[in-house]
Amino acid sequence: MTLRAESREPRAEDEARGAASREPGFGETDLRPLVIGTRGSRLAVWQAEHVASRLRAAFPTIALRLERIRTMGDKILDVPLAQVGGKALFVKEIEEALLAGQVDLAVHSMKDVPTDLPPGLTIAAIPRREDAADVLISRRGARLADLPRGARVGTSSLRRQAQLLHIRPDLAIVSLRGNLDTRIRKLSDEGLDAIVLAAAGVARLGLAHVVTEVLSPEVFLPAIGQGALGIEVREPGGENREPRAENREPRATSREPRVESRAARVAEMVKALDDRETHVAVRAERAMLKRLGGGCQVPIAAWATVEADAILLRGLIAATDGVTVIRGEARGTVGEPETVGRDLAEDLLQRGGQAVLETILGGRLGA
Repeated sequence: MTLRAESREPRAEDEARGAASREPGFGETDLRPLVIGTRGSRLAVWQAEHVASRLRAAFPTIALRLERIRTMGDKILDVPLAQVGGKALFVKEIEEALLAGQVDLAVHSMKDVPTDLPPGLTIAAIPRREDAADVLISRRGARLADLPRGARVGTSSLRRQAQLLHIRPDLAIVSLRGNLDTRIRKLSDEGLDAIVLAAAGVARLGLAHVVTEVLSPEVFLPAIGQGALGIEVREPGGENREPRAENREPRATSREPRVESRAARVAEMVKALDDRETHVAVRAERAMLKRLGGGCQVPIAAWATVEADAILLRGLIAATDGVTVIRGEARGTVGEPETVGRDLAEDLLQRGGQAVLETILGGRLGA
């Protein structure tokens, strides 16, 4: 369902505008609906509508609508992600619309967001994380350990491929692209024995009943940011201030009230949805990925948990054939998630990860 501003009788509309001007984040000069940019898949729209409902709960008079944007990742479905540009494929067009002011905020799966954002954009909030695990869905109900020898398992993720082959070297990995519904359909249509998907997406679409096995994240490490949503906005101060009405005498500078930009108001509102523990955990994971610089081209995984003021970050670097897997852990405080992430990255590199990355990337490592 696309959320749209409701049409009202003139008197009711005037009353709603008056209420909106009193909501945090709103001014009297800009009552346009907030536009949420999203991909058009059923899962992406569900996620955007979930954020919209949370915003409406926090700001009852707000007007919202969704803008569906087709990304390059939605268009190129017959080539593995590692060969066509990786994460930016799913966010670039949406970020361009955000920078152009065509949308006010964007809702992404954090695992799709590159570690380097375009200048002028920021992740203002990361709501509470859904289950970070992966799940196995098999055609005949067999768990991973019980799949027949040589079973055909579908996934487009090198991270999943490496860990599957490390556990079951006999498996035949089949490249599997498309949105979640398409991949589940291909389980039968393409004669696969099983597929591996993110638990969060399956749960969000009400498909938990088709799951054969949850792959514990302690053993089968998830993608960086998996299960978490990111709300991206323009950085406050990156746009022009709202203009003063024409033909009006300017007030004395010392008495003129400060006028917040639309971007500043949106950023402040979005922060109401932020979950501190999730945000800290994802920052640690993304710091590890940024130091390693692998993106979708290298099997890299990480999963951070936060308890009180402590972070535990688990991570790995693997060869694509699953033969070599270097795992490690790092601990720290919630005040230093980037340090925890970088420390684990350095540890993995020193214990063999550097050689794995050089083999896959030809020596081009993140600084």
